[in-house]
Amino acid sequence: MLLAIDSVTAACSVALIDRDDLVAERHEIVGRGHAERLVPMIAELMGDRRPDAIAVDCGPGSFTGLRVGLAAAHGLALGWNVPLTGYSSLALLAAAAGAAEVAVAMQGGHGELFVQSYGDDPLASRDALRSLAPERAAELLSAELVVGSGAEALVSVRGFGRAVDALPRAADVRLLPLTLRDLPPRPIYGRAPDAKPMP
Repeated sequence: MLLAIDSVTAACSVALIDRDDLVAERHEIVGRGHAERLVPMIAELMGDRRPDAIAVDCGPGSFTGLRVGLAAAHGLALGWNVPLTGYSSLALLAAAAGAAEVAVAMQGGHGELFVQSYGDDPLASRDALRSLAPERAAELLSAELVVGSGAEALVSVRGFGRAVDALPRAADVRLLPLTLRDLPPRPIYGRAPDAKPMP
């Protein structure tokens, strides 16, 4: 069984998946409470069970939520001696949309959106992850369907398309092709750090 962990947005989400079947899940909108909620949520979900592998959302998303999820996943993988892989929050939202062509837009920092386009069967990215102002993203993304926490902002600037407000849900990991849930378990920040080194 696979334990999926997702904490890169306001949602705190964990799921236990057996092949393509959802065994159990916990999904809450916690805002900024991931550090307090994630490990107890995993304990509630797992009970006496033990996974064969762990998959964790590597971002992009909230810096704190991302680090909390990765730290928990690495610690549990070490303790249980099971393999750990990562996946992208944008790929997860694209997979959950179930469309032949979809653009994903998530709220990023400084008024920008994390954006990426997906399509094909099996699902694959059509361009690179970018952090862009909504106006610039609107020039580059043409898919009719836009999903994610920044979907409304993007569609309103473009003036066309259908926006679906959504946050990543760990249970949807079962919808990802294996190639998209086999990333190295390290952060995908999506933009350069704000802090600059001292001269």
